[in-house]
Amino acid sequence: MLTFACVGSRADTRSAGPAITLDLRVGDGTGRRVHTAALRVQLRIDPRPRRYSAAETARLADLFGEPERWGETLQPLQLATVPVLTPSFVGSVTVPVTVPLTYDLDIAAARYLHSLDDGEIPLLLLFSGTLFYAGDAGVQVGLVPWHEEAAHGLPVGVWRAAMDAFHPGGGWVRLRRDTLDRLSAYRSAHTLPTWDDALERLLKEAGDG
Repeated sequence: MLTFACVGSRADTRSAGPAITLDLRVGDGTGRRVHTAALRVQLRIDPRPRRYSAAETARLADLFGEPERWGETLQPLQLATVPVLTPSFVGSVTVPVTVPLTYDLDIAAARYLHSLDDGEIPLLLLFSGTLFYAGDAGVQVGLVPWHEEAAHGLPVGVWRAAMDAFHPGGGWVRLRRDTLDRLSAYRSAHTLPTWDDALERLLKEAGDG
């Protein structure tokens, strides 16, 4: 049976979009040669073990409701599912796992991450897949059961560095096309140089600036 541990994490600034890289250690204590493990890694955010500041709690209200309800509403959030293929090894091997990220705040995991100031993001990695290993009759095939898992505390700073590599000092909000057209017309009518300026003016007109 394979064992799994996440032993490191960092921002992946060489990817085509925002991403982090996790260092996944895969172990096998039987002494046999594992030709490869074709893994499917599901990553979830488990918000329950973490403590939250007053500012973070306020930002998370529209995601989880009022704090007195968090015992019921604080549930794991799906972050990503990625494939991983290990090289041949005996004993253990450490492989990089690239996890794509999004700043689409319509997605619950992105809203959660955007709400955090510092500390760690409690990640849970769940594994399944197929194992190819050397046996007495040649190459043998086995399955990796879904109950195999590993936990990792991803520093918020690592997530922020990954996002800042593509969205420095900013974020991303998806709008309906008609809303975008109206906002663009408003920006043009008031000769505002940026989208930020248009939104700042609208907020001030609404009394929130």
